[in-house]
Amino acid sequence: MLHDFSFSEGDFVVYPTHGVGKVASIERQRIAGHELELFVITFDRDRMTLRVPVPKAKKSGLRKLSSHTVMEAALGRLRGRAKVKRAMWSRRAQEYEAKINSGDPVSIAEVVRDLHRNANQPDQSYSERQIYEAALERLASELAAVERIEPSAAAQKLESLLDAA
Repeated sequence: MLHDFSFSEGDFVVYPTHGVGKVASIERQRIAGHELELFVITFDRDRMTLRVPVPKAKKSGLRKLSSHTVMEAALGRLRGRAKVKRAMWSRRAQEYEAKINSGDPVSIAEVVRDLHRNANQPDQSYSERQIYEAALERLASELAAVERIEPSAAAQKLESLLDAA
């Protein structure tokens, strides 16, 4: 995947392990005797600020918001059939966490789809519910930013697509 690393103040960006944030500023700091240029990214949901050195932005997975085309592909995954492997839950949970932390909306949509099927069933474990909600929130936050709607509206849109599948 080709990424353009010219971010500006006010741009929405995605950091794989934290989701959608906003470039608050680009600043220079002296760290351990070296002058570094940093992207200062704020994540309102977590009330967190992250400083990413500009030269490490690409390696960290920092990227611009997905295009409408990529989001449509992700939404398309929600309409597919759930693929639940017969592996132990601990193994599947690790795979789901890795997909969420990849920051890839299509992979995150797969997690949402696979865990949604039993979201309302009483046998769903606490950890399944936690992973489902984390994936849903991550996907909804990017959808909200891409479509310029509220995260709650994006989450409702995702849930209605899942219920219709």
